[in-house]
Amino acid sequence: MYSLNQFPLQFSVSALEPYMSAETLNCHHGKHLATYIKNLNDLSAGTEYADMPLYDIIIKSVADNNAKKIFNNAAQVFNHDFFFKCMTVNGGGNVPDEIADAFGDANKFITEFKAAAASVFGSGWAWLVRDNGQIKIMTTANADTPIAHGIKPLMALDVWEHAYYLDYQNRRADFIDAFLSHLINWDFVRENMQQ
Repeated sequence: MYSLNQFPLQFSVSALEPYMSAETLNCHHGKHLATYIKNLNDLSAGTEYADMPLYDIIIKSVADNNAKKIFNNAAQVFNHDFFFKCMTVNGGGNVPDEIADAFGDANKFITEFKAAAASVFGSGWAWLVRDNGQIKIMTTANADTPIAHGIKPLMALDVWEHAYYLDYQNRRADFIDAFLSHLINWDFVRENMQQ
């Protein structure tokens, strides 16, 4: 059984203002993530998934046609927890050299990441990943996650409307800019690159 306490925010709900409001974080972390956790617990109770670590649930359930709802909720718990760790107070700053080098320079990375995040149709995610040793940008729809495909996530941006609509309405591009300029936790991204 999982609980919201196992996936705490690393900052107060008002700490990211004005780029992400307390109202958004209360809704996103306190309601959306909490619901995914409750659904995962309810759906996995009495099944082989009930006592598995979250990563193992995702890897096993993605290939199990009878466990699609378990996969969706487990993946969303992982994705959201990872996304919240990708943000910090006074975030932003210089793109790490390894990422800039992988794309030619920092501006090319920023341009490509913005374009990818803006291009997600409907609900989904923009990711910076390491795939077979290469740093790449990828997007996933709905609850899909790189770890389900054997790909290492380095950074995530949630582009489901609930991530930004209260603060930015339909201006997804403004949210993407705010994330990259003011919210991103490059220290967390670097830690992921070193693992």
